[in-house]
Amino acid sequence: MKKYFLLFVILTIALSSCKKYDVNKQNAQDDATIQTYLKTNNITAVKDPSGLYYQIITPGGNTRPGASSVVNVNYVGSRLDGSVFDQNLNALLALSQTIQGFQIGVPKIGTGGEIKLFMPSSLGYGNTDTGPIKANTILMFDIKLLGFN
Repeated sequence: MKKYFLLFVILTIALSSCKKYDVNKQNAQDDATIQTYLKTNNITAVKDPSGLYYQIITPGGNTRPGASSVVNVNYVGSRLDGSVFDQNLNALLALSQTIQGFQIGVPKIGTGGEIKLFMPSSLGYGNTDTGPIKANTILMFDIKLLGFN
């Protein structure tokens, strides 16, 4: 019985000491950081209701990809410090299987369009380390939409 009590106490302490993730607080921090970055770098961007900031470089064609589209894109993904974590030429991606920021941002341009996305961590990988991307990392993507179906 003492073993179970001791195990219960240890688990209670361990669980209560875990830092709780507050997505609203993180979103507010990310938003302030993105706004500072945009201002410091003299970038004019639009804020989507989702919290995604974007700058359309070239709008591209009039037809836009939808949520179920497979897009052909060139992209470079980086952190706000400019370090590149991923890049790809001629990538075929099912939008429905990409991170949320991609799903929101890419349909804002047509074929031949170029867009720059400034993505709060909740629209990227959230509070989880994913490969070279640490938890709560704001992401930037430079994307050119080559085509879609």
